[in-house]
Amino acid sequence: MLEQLLQAHSTLNGWVWGPVTMILLMGTGLYLTILTRGIQFRWLGKTLREVLGKVFTRTHAEGTVTPFQAVATALASTVGVGNIAGVSTAITLGGPGALFWLIVSGLLGMGTKFAEVVLAITYREQDDTGTYRGGAMYILKNGLKAPWLGSLFAFLTALAAFGIGNMVQANSVAESVRATFGVPAHVSGIVIVALTGVVILGGITRIADVTQVLVPFMCLSYLLGAAVILVTHADRLPAVIETVWSSAFTGHAALGGFAGAGVMQAVRFGVARGLFSNEAGLGSAPMVHATARTDHPVRQGLYGIFEVFVDTILVCASTGLVVLVTGEWSNGLTGAALAAKAFQTGLPGVWGDIVVTTGILTFAFSTLLGWSFYGETAIAYLLGTRVILPYRLAWLVAAYVGATGSLHLVWDVADTLNGLMALPNLVALLLLSPVVARSLRDFVARESARG
Repeated sequence: MLEQLLQAHSTLNGWVWGPVTMILLMGTGLYLTILTRGIQFRWLGKTLREVLGKVFTRTHAEGTVTPFQAVATALASTVGVGNIAGVSTAITLGGPGALFWLIVSGLLGMGTKFAEVVLAITYREQDDTGTYRGGAMYILKNGLKAPWLGSLFAFLTALAAFGIGNMVQANSVAESVRATFGVPAHVSGIVIVALTGVVILGGITRIADVTQVLVPFMCLSYLLGAAVILVTHADRLPAVIETVWSSAFTGHAALGGFAGAGVMQAVRFGVARGLFSNEAGLGSAPMVHATARTDHPVRQGLYGIFEVFVDTILVCASTGLVVLVTGEWSNGLTGAALAAKAFQTGLPGVWGDIVVTTGILTFAFSTLLGWSFYGETAIAYLLGTRVILPYRLAWLVAAYVGATGSLHLVWDVADTLNGLMALPNLVALLLLSPVVARSLRDFVARESARG
């Protein structure tokens, strides 16, 4: 019976993350890019100035946290173990060309995330604790007048959060610490619960206070390590870039421990890992962007563009290039083990181990924090704010279970639920896309009037 259930779920997972979903996600990104006339390209400079130029700026607009705190918390959730293990796996299964399609998914995802955030700010609400709440469930309820779809999205989110955003992350931390330092899983579990509890029991304001410091540190330290490798292997970069380009359209023959991959495999695994990493179209990050203090939905939408830019164009691409320039991609390893080997090869002494281990620990822990708010928002939407504290306590219990248990089934089920979240969210994005276009025109007119 169990074997039949596992087989049925495997079939469902294959459908959820299959070609239809990939086409819907990429197609929505392309449509929104055309609708906004490529805002992620036209306004990338404006986006970087808006985000990086106002890190310490305090605004008195409506909201709960600062715009930068909101994007830091969103990045805490999206920049996760998938940026290390997921990218490596994509190259292992799809060849070097998968990196090209991963970047393409990020470029289109920037447009999708922009639209998601604009709608999240437009249709957000303030709950009875004073916290601003938003996201796909509120967009579906207030924008499409389809509260049942909002409830479905919230239900999927509340369940998926415990898997993909909690237990899997806690397990990654415990496994990494055990492999590197020999620390028993139950000890790691206790430490994870203590650190997570100190943060999430303080709500979104405390989560934001922590992530605005943690996220820049973890991203910059990881990117610095990758940059050192790319600079010291600069002579190999032109050949690697040519291989990535050609493999994206012709596939790549077997080499060393690499079994070979065709064009469709490059597209499939590159797009899937890119979307899984930046979560554009899944409807998760807009829940925290909706808490931002901002004077216009489009202004916070720029932070959505920045989020995907950092996650995919910087962090994911850096991982992929390190794996390729060091030549380790064809050695038969996959996932985090491949990334670790690549950094060990590229950096002298123990520095490679330190970069990868630090990356896994901080990426996974930050995801635990960010996704706790996503799950909390979903359960509060379904059952009210009275269940927030019990949910946070359950979150801590699940983190310990995740750190000390075997999670193959949990990972698979959470992966499926995460993909299912995209369907009602994409419905909202497509049907409410005129609202995004109207909001963008209004913002342009306001900015022009200001001179």
